[in-house]
Amino acid sequence: MTNQIVCPACGAINRVPADKPAASAKCGKCSNPLFSGKPVELNSANFIKHISKSSIPVVVDFWAEWCGPCKMMGPEFAKAATSLEPDYRMAKLDTEAARDIAAKYNIQSIPMLMIFKNGKVKAQQPGAMPAAQIEQWVRSNS
Repeated sequence: MTNQIVCPACGAINRVPADKPAASAKCGKCSNPLFSGKPVELNSANFIKHISKSSIPVVVDFWAEWCGPCKMMGPEFAKAATSLEPDYRMAKLDTEAARDIAAKYNIQSIPMLMIFKNGKVKAQQPGAMPAAQIEQWVRSNS
């Protein structure tokens, strides 16, 4: 069995054997690491590819620069990424820069976390959370 992982650097779709350590996997096209322990920055151009072509769940933090709670949760989300990857792809989407995506998913309150599996929303949770709570929520809803 293999997992499909979208490269955060070049967008290539990589097949990683499930029995190999994905944490150290590199992209077959650009040789960059597939996981860095940091959230991937998504935008209107790469969002759909990441949520629909990855076989692992993709956890997206919908946020905006002007949002105080979003700024507070940013470091906590990054901290959660260090323990949740490579079982999950952790990603962030700026709702101001990607208004089309925010509208498509009816984002009306930020920060908003959503877990996507095979391109579909599996769970969502509004509001800022500390890293431990993010980890617990992700593991219990995926």
